[in-house]
Amino acid sequence: MPSVTTRPSGNPTVGDLVVLEDERAASRVEVSPARGALVTSFRVAERDVLYMDEATLVDPAKSVRGGIPVLFPSPGKLVDDTWTDGTRRFSMKQHGFARNLPFGVDGARAEREGTASVTLVLVATPATLSQFPWPFRLSLTFSLSGAALRITSRVRNDGTSEMPFGIGYHPYFAVADKARTRIDTRATRAFDNVTKKVVPFTGFDLTSAEVDLHLLDHGSTESALREADGARVDVRASSEFTRWVVWTLSGKPFVCLEPWTCPGNALNTGEGLSRLSPGASLESWIEVAVA
Repeated sequence: MPSVTTRPSGNPTVGDLVVLEDERAASRVEVSPARGALVTSFRVAERDVLYMDEATLVDPAKSVRGGIPVLFPSPGKLVDDTWTDGTRRFSMKQHGFARNLPFGVDGARAEREGTASVTLVLVATPATLSQFPWPFRLSLTFSLSGAALRITSRVRNDGTSEMPFGIGYHPYFAVADKARTRIDTRATRAFDNVTKKVVPFTGFDLTSAEVDLHLLDHGSTESALREADGARVDVRASSEFTRWVVWTLSGKPFVCLEPWTCPGNALNTGEGLSRLSPGASLESWIEVAVA
């Protein structure tokens, strides 16, 4: 039977964790509202699906390396960490501000034969308005059903002018044998963020010192990470997620397979941005499922 509970993390930066469980699938998800609505762990049976660097999790001065960070309102890096709306200039760090801000809890539920879920909410503050001059409401619903975790986002423009934005997710998947891990894609071209060049894509070498490939023609809203022991993690997303990124570092037991709605620097270029008229909202989702 699905359930939703809370437990103290023991660290003031992480705060209380919301725990979603599905006994039938022996699956469990933990989410930290205080740490940017971060999924800190996802476990199915005896497998840890996600990697977590605990030292970054508990240090408020660091961006977390692990779990599933939320990238809003600008996935990727802006040139010089700045952007302009034509007349005004703003500063914003890589991947936006949502991952570094506390979310409020806006309800939880557990259905006897269905899902365990919790909804977390972030609204604009003076600090966000200094970086992104629109009042907004971002709600994220985390739903666990069997061995699948779905994150549904709802973004609402509470301002008086059209609001551009992007959203993305940065799952750190725990991978022990990167040399024999495969990632599904139909891409033939990629932007290599290490060399800063567009390159022909012929496959991933996940054992390189750093892989940071932005797939330009992935051609799908889903992918899969296939591990050496036969395990498979499927990543699916709604139609808005057209840009997929793969990132890893040598010596680290993780591979990030990241669905984004737009490329990096989109607030400057306009490429792939979602745009909401005043009062309008947009819903999108991603799903991580263990096969």
